Amino acid sequence: MPNGSVLELDLGIIFLLSVIIIWFMIFYQLILTMAGFFHYRSSRKEKKTIDKNNYDFPFVTILIPAHNEEKVIAYTVEAMLNLEYPKDKLDVLVINDGSTDATAEIVNKYASNDSRLRIYNVPKGEGGKGKSRALNIGLKQTKADFVAVYDADNTPDSSALKYLMAQLLEDETLGAVLGKFRTINKNRNLLTRFINIETLGFQSMLQAGRWKMFKIATLPGTNLIIRRSLIDKLNGWDEDAITEDSELSVRIYKEGYKIKFVPYSVTFEQEPESWKVWIKQRTRWVQGNNYVGKKFLKEIPSFKNKFLAIELLYMLSLYYVFLVALIGSDALFLLGVFNVVTINLPGPYTLVWVVGVILFIMEILLALSYDREDKFSNLLLSLLMYITYCQLWIFIVGRAIYLDVVKKEKRTWVKTERFEVKRGN
Repeated sequence: MPNGSVLELDLGIIFLLSVIIIWFMIFYQLILTMAGFFHYRSSRKEKKTIDKNNYDFPFVTILIPAHNEEKVIAYTVEAMLNLEYPKDKLDVLVINDGSTDATAEIVNKYASNDSRLRIYNVPKGEGGKGKSRALNIGLKQTKADFVAVYDADNTPDSSALKYLMAQLLEDETLGAVLGKFRTINKNRNLLTRFINIETLGFQSMLQAGRWKMFKIATLPGTNLIIRRSLIDKLNGWDEDAITEDSELSVRIYKEGYKIKFVPYSVTFEQEPESWKVWIKQRTRWVQGNNYVGKKFLKEIPSFKNKFLAIELLYMLSLYYVFLVALIGSDALFLLGVFNVVTINLPGPYTLVWVVGVILFIMEILLALSYDREDKFSNLLLSLLMYITYCQLWIFIVGRAIYLDVVKKEKRTWVKTERFEVKRGN
């Protein structure tokens, strides 16, 4: 066979595989989105039932790691002290993790007027070493049977904590529960609008949808509660993990417990407002996922629950599946429009690409409808997002691979830069 024919055959096979991956992701995400719809619908009924019940809520400690959080910590503390939870059962612990700004002074001011709030100052020289370490330090400062975690920029709804705790009281098979997070600064600029769409879509598909179908959800790092007995059994958070939430999620499922997504427990958090901050944060996410994959990939085949094993495998490879789908989609577009490379496979490639993009946008809008954000402006933003924001993930994943594989750079936890809070944004 002539070399040219071999090359055309190889390109054809690669191209066909790319198309299969793209459509697998689109079809799978469509199923998850529909499943997410049914979870949201059943959650509304579940919420009404919980509102009617009278629970004997247990003592809980909220851990809030804080490293140079003077721009946001006051709003967070106020939100915690306004939670609808028995006052004698609530302990709010701010872990001042080597802050060099006014974080401690702000927290101490509130703590002097409310005994539910306290601060633990990490000894000098031991702070600023990552969220996991701060959480482990904070865990030693409480004997509560339940431990909640909120990031220092979070302002949860007053009912958020009690809705999470009710789930743990109702179902002993749950090791942890998580709520929804919303973007408080979504209207600040184009980037925050993109992030708002991304996070709502992710939670409706991969959290709500996976829980409904497989009873699987992954911890987001905030707005969550874990059983103290379980976190002790697991020896706390992995201090080498820079995405401690996904790492802990795998260990919880390995231990035989489940993690439930509760969409009506809502917190608001601040998202990156500059592309520089966004790139650093997302690169850290991919690097953290690389660590989790390396740690657990060999163990997945031994999982007793094969559905869990497959879903965890998909979760750990998600960034790379998405990368292949993006590159394949771009190739579809170029081949269909510009005929850059000749592929001797029959097919309406331009139509395939267009239909794929349309389905992607419709899935996003369906997911946004759960939060009543399926408006025309978000339709236009979703289209713009596909050809700009989504494409940047090629750079993000590539950058993470370069740092991990080529430079072999030591993974370090880098706190996301905060911005001045403006109410109403």
